[in-house]
Amino acid sequence: MTTIIDGRTRHPVALPSARHRLLRMSVHLPITNGAPGPVHARVLVVADVLGRVVEADGRQLIWACLLPEPSPERVRTMQTFMTALGVHPPAVFTGSVEDALDVLGGPADVNVFGDGRHDAERGAWVEAGRVDGAGAQGLTPARGEDLLAVRLSLLGHPYHRPATLTPDDVVGAERRLLRWRERVARWACSPSKPVPPEFGRAAADALAADLDTPAVLDLLLRAEEADSMPEGAKFETFVSLDRILGVELMREIGRAPLPEAG
Repeated sequence: MTTIIDGRTRHPVALPSARHRLLRMSVHLPITNGAPGPVHARVLVVADVLGRVVEADGRQLIWACLLPEPSPERVRTMQTFMTALGVHPPAVFTGSVEDALDVLGGPADVNVFGDGRHDAERGAWVEAGRVDGAGAQGLTPARGEDLLAVRLSLLGHPYHRPATLTPDDVVGAERRLLRWRERVARWACSPSKPVPPEFGRAAADALAADLDTPAVLDLLLRAEEADSMPEGAKFETFVSLDRILGVELMREIGRAPLPEAG
């Protein structure tokens, strides 16, 4: 069972299981007068990780993105932004709660927001904390820019607390992604071994307890540095957890040089 901190009450609540139907989620983005910014990135990453956890638990999810004044140009900009952030696309972009209800087939079970406001709609309300600092200002998926480094930086903070994101944070995340991707590509050449049970359990427990992605990142660091863990097990651990983190740790498989024999 996955629990989250409800943004209205500040108390933990369990997500509805809804195994008999799709789990419905609405993601409420704030108004933007230009390119998507840090708050949009954080709201979308929180929603995407939550959706991945729900689906990994064997449930199906449908979600709507509520975007103020969703002109075709604004929708295209947001679609490009989501793709660069590794966010799975919604069923619909809309500026109307009523339209979202029609697509979702009823009121949302979960609402994700990031501007400090919510209304009296039913369901759990998940508040993404604000983002301070210059490391995510004017976010654009420009050529050669890896917004997955921004995603990784955000995942290093509890989702409901304020986060500071500096340019050095993003550069550090880029370096970590490069290192992990290169190592995953190398480990892919080793015989496959199962994810150690203690790592699998710890990751599942962390995600079920209020989407504790910082703890999951710590698990990856432990696995990376564990001399006693076979490389095939490291590979499977990184691949398994990347299905939730969504930072494309397998990107370099087939591109990196093979390890030397002997």
